[in-house]
Amino acid sequence: MTAGPALDTVDRQAVWSALGTVLDPELDEPITDLDFVETCTVSPDPDGAAGDTVVTVGLRLPTFFCAPNFSFLMVADAYDAVTAIPGVSRAQVTLADHHAADEINDGVAAHAGFVKSFEGSINGRAASELDELRRTFLSKAALAGQDRVARPLVEAGAGPEELAGTTLGELAGTDADTDELARLRHRRSIIGLPAADDSPLLVHPDGARVTVEQVPLHLRRARLQRVGIETNGEYCKSLLQVRYADKAAAAAQ
Repeated sequence: MTAGPALDTVDRQAVWSALGTVLDPELDEPITDLDFVETCTVSPDPDGAAGDTVVTVGLRLPTFFCAPNFSFLMVADAYDAVTAIPGVSRAQVTLADHHAADEINDGVAAHAGFVKSFEGSINGRAASELDELRRTFLSKAALAGQDRVARPLVEAGAGPEELAGTTLGELAGTDADTDELARLRHRRSIIGLPAADDSPLLVHPDGARVTVEQVPLHLRRARLQRVGIETNGEYCKSLLQVRYADKAAAAAQ
């Protein structure tokens, strides 16, 4: 597999960086970190203007039966991320070794959307587009992120009253001002939850502030959500390694 550090031109590094913004919606991790990007090639576009580039990306997933909706999201998001790069005139993003690969690949290439891509197929049970699904998993990620940011504060002795009153802006410049805080703010901003400096660190899924009395239960729920996401992520990584062990061994020879 072509990995990030091995990409030896600016164009290829730009492609890899763009793919790094694409998340597995259920695992809340970039497809590059999950090793879902099997191939990534960049070449001049023979039919384009000088400097135009063609990008070809091949994706793979841990199992043959990974959910079609999640799979479609990743392929479509990867296509959108790559085609947004200045200078990329054409892109082909495909998924391999998946039971719905044909529907997904053809649908993304045709800009058909999820529902239309599965019309008339034996897998065609799509009831709606995927915006609500994306929001659902971003909401779960935002809840898990509250545990990641609040956990060091709890370990340092912060109690329910302090945690309920803490705002995101108050964490700037502190030990809690980490990538996890930036990640939490980004997730919340995407789905319309409070993410400004005066926004509470702890909020309910509807954006309401968590009260002092609610803090213990809220943090338990946030921790369970985080553990669930992380456990699922490790499980999927293990499945991927087992599934493609032969290819990895061949590449190492």
